[in-house]
Amino acid sequence: MTACMRPDDDIRRVRREVRAARRAIRDSERSLLSHRICLNIARSGALSRVRRVACFWPNDGEVDLSPLFPRLWQTGRRVYLPVIAGPRLWFAPFTPDTRLADNRFGIPEPAGRRRGSCPVMALDLVLVPLVAFDTTGIRVGMGGGYYDRTFAYLRHRLRLRRPRLVGVAFSLQRRERLPARPWDVPLDGAATDAGFEWFHRARGPRARIDNGGSSPE
Repeated sequence: MTACMRPDDDIRRVRREVRAARRAIRDSERSLLSHRICLNIARSGALSRVRRVACFWPNDGEVDLSPLFPRLWQTGRRVYLPVIAGPRLWFAPFTPDTRLADNRFGIPEPAGRRRGSCPVMALDLVLVPLVAFDTTGIRVGMGGGYYDRTFAYLRHRLRLRRPRLVGVAFSLQRRERLPARPWDVPLDGAATDAGFEWFHRARGPRARIDNGGSSPE
């Protein structure tokens, strides 16, 4: 008789399978899908009344958000990238002139001191990388726990939830249900090449916005 799979075993299996599928996407398709995802974010209303946006630099086959950066800068938004600081993240300003340096995982992040960094509670929107997510907003990351530790305070807030956390992924990374763990910080919404959706815990009505098969701009 096969023993029942524990939640952590299930998470490891999902992480292994989805990372392999994500890395298998051809570069040309990855670029096309990334443009579509950026377009879905821009059209979703998620950027409405948002001034400070945290993005991320792609790693391990993740979505490339660089097509979104010019739109954010041109509309006066302040853009930040995560920087690993011990067990948590801080968010450094990112402009076209920002010098990047690889961290210990080989991921580019703004180089230099923390001057100008944004406190996490002052961010309006955080576009979050992930390995997998489900229809309730549960997120599986790479396993480092940086986002869960950084935004752990959101698990205890029913109101004044700031920032909103929006997962960014390819549609193949979506699962119907993932096991939840006590330390998980659920997403408020998710953007994929298939569309954009808010989860029930997000402020405002739940909505799903499909791209209707349109080509990215």
